[in-house]
Amino acid sequence: MPEDIIARLDDKLRAKRESFDKIPVVDIAPLLDGTNKQWVAKEIYWALSNTGFMYVKNHGIPQGFVDSMFDAGRRFFDLPLSQKMSLHISKSDVALRGYIEPFGENTDPGKTKDLKECFDIGPERSTLEGPFFGPNQWPSSLPEFRALTYSYHQKMVGLATKLLKGIALSLDLSENYFENLMRDPISIQRLIHYPPQSGYVTEDIIGIGAHTDYGHLTILAQDDVGGLQVRNRDGDWVEGTPIHGTFIINIGDLIQRLTNDVYLANLHRVVNTSGRERYSIPFFIDADFNAIIEPLASCVTDSNPRRYKPVTCGEHKFDRFAASYAHLAKA
Repeated sequence: MPEDIIARLDDKLRAKRESFDKIPVVDIAPLLDGTNKQWVAKEIYWALSNTGFMYVKNHGIPQGFVDSMFDAGRRFFDLPLSQKMSLHISKSDVALRGYIEPFGENTDPGKTKDLKECFDIGPERSTLEGPFFGPNQWPSSLPEFRALTYSYHQKMVGLATKLLKGIALSLDLSENYFENLMRDPISIQRLIHYPPQSGYVTEDIIGIGAHTDYGHLTILAQDDVGGLQVRNRDGDWVEGTPIHGTFIINIGDLIQRLTNDVYLANLHRVVNTSGRERYSIPFFIDADFNAIIEPLASCVTDSNPRRYKPVTCGEHKFDRFAASYAHLAKA
């Protein structure tokens, strides 16, 4: 094999091959069926306070449905660039719906350019209402894409709601705690395509730069290619190796703020040196745009004093996006 085909990683991009228990696997069936919610809550507490990430199994979403979503994503990204650009995210204004070309979004802009392309949708709206809320854009050449993708979004809303009940229980809150913050929550269903990289790969250009997610919760379906890296509390990068039949769950900035750093919104990135195309399907859910997030009284102690001032969900999230998108920076 020619040398320039083989990827050689800069030392800063190397991840340790750790056993799966470094990112724990949590069976959430007892949470979903109600047979042992507190046991799952304890597992969630350990995972989110130590890694900020966990795999979940027995989550109730059929694998065939997830596989169909991956097939739909591949078909979308195989469309001619001109068709994808006709759905460019800038055409949706601040609703942030549509296609993002390679290098069109950079999550660590001071260090990295993101070698990925994306497609985003959210809750259906007939007109532009403000940041994160407006009409979705759909490819006319893929007639089944709209129904399937939106159905997937709705199933993820349902799963996220159940997972947040488990997170609430893990914090000794009422399992319905998050309902008052999520009457009409911000949510984003994203499809991502990462081309493979070869040659000498440095932090300048990788699949997606190191970042924390912005809101409450992320549900990630990843294919079998690999490339996700998660940084642990010791500062080491650990591979988020794909496990068939699971989702990877991680929390975002707002849950870290809510828990006053008891739970960790962990840095993560993607480096695709597999020699194959990588596809992933992350779903993001947050609170209502105007929901106020501040540390829980139970998470503020003499040994862990209050670390954050109150923020509104939408303003925090939009500020993070504005730093990543060129068209928002010009607005």
